[in-house]
Amino acid sequence: MQHKFTNRLVNETSPYLLQHAHNPVDWYAWGEEALAMAQTENKVILVSIGYSACHWCHVMERESFENESVAQLMNDSFINIKIDREERPDLDHIYMDAVQAISGSGGWPLNVFLTPDAKPFFGGTYFPPVKAFNRSSWTDVLQGISTAWKDRRNEIESQAENLTDHLKRSNNFSLKESNILINDGEPIVSTEQCDLMFAAIMKTADTQWGGFGKAPKFPQTFTIQFLL
Repeated sequence: MQHKFTNRLVNETSPYLLQHAHNPVDWYAWGEEALAMAQTENKVILVSIGYSACHWCHVMERESFENESVAQLMNDSFINIKIDREERPDLDHIYMDAVQAISGSGGWPLNVFLTPDAKPFFGGTYFPPVKAFNRSSWTDVLQGISTAWKDRRNEIESQAENLTDHLKRSNNFSLKESNILINDGEPIVSTEQCDLMFAAIMKTADTQWGGFGKAPKFPQTFTIQFLL
């Protein structure tokens, strides 16, 4: 079968990455080549994470990643990296934490923008081809990030540093003893704080139809795990 486009993912073994091998987007797999190119060309990195059974991943591919004009915008302004979350759960965990810190929710496809030195500063999940569902269009996001990188780079780098520091602190917190006690036996999180977190989460709960927040309702795995 003849394909109009073929990118670097054609050399990968992941079924999910191979599904994107004939997108007009100039996809890289995660690795030194892509990261070095971002620094050489001083470009923002777009990391897009999904998996084969993800419905909205396929929707976004069809609507945006197979669109030649959208792909041209992505290729001109970004180093584009595709990741299979089932192949690299470590990277998925890092960037899911970042997007949840940025937006308060997560899901797949997971689209996160990094500085050329691979520090996240903005991200989200599914973006429609035109503004809908109270979400900016994917083209608007791409153009906004591209303009901001050219005109307000210092702000972006500062935001990336702050987010990276926050993620480091959060990961250090998660590595504390499983019984959430610090060395002198005092609890890190009190029952009162847990109650406050529960109340805050439940304010966004849809008690009629299920889920949290407004459509599209991606499962918030860490939130649900806390509630359980």
